Amino acid sequence: MIIGLTGTPGTGKTSVCRVLEAHGYRVIHMNDLIKSEHLYSEVDEERDTVVADMDRVFSRVCELVGDDEGVTILDSHMAHHIADVVIVLRTAPSELTQRLKARNYSESKVQENVEAECLDVILVESVEWCQKVYEVDTTGRHAEDVVEDVENIISAVLSGDDALICEQYKPGSFDWSEDIF
Repeated sequence: MIIGLTGTPGTGKTSVCRVLEAHGYRVIHMNDLIKSEHLYSEVDEERDTVVADMDRVFSRVCELVGDDEGVTILDSHMAHHIADVVIVLRTAPSELTQRLKARNYSESKVQENVEAECLDVILVESVEWCQKVYEVDTTGRHAEDVVEDVENIISAVLSGDDALICEQYKPGSFDWSEDIF
């Protein structure tokens, strides 16, 4: 099973995935894969990023996962374009701003990502693309604490008993639209 861990940059995907790896989960860090294997169509210098070739990324992820019957977690703000089950990490705009500034993102890149978080861009795309979508707030939380939520969701999905989890982590639980600056 492929589970996407997605969200706006800065919401904690990679930190959470590092803990999940330590717990024995297989994780594919899609952004690293895209860059190391040149699975992109162009470099967007203005936005300081690459434009992923999602057809090639999808094919490569399928090759890497193969017939593995275990859980593979995709770490990327684009994971929802590949996985059927997705966990969207969310962070309050004020905290997200601080996290992105600490990464030395340009002011325009901070604003673009915070606006995307306020407008639920990743969540909306996830709901459009995926069969099962769950949402977890990372605001003011350590990765280890968030992992507990993620593992609860994974366990419920694997057991087929995700009705209670669906309610607890249902999409649309957060509304930060008024926080756009």
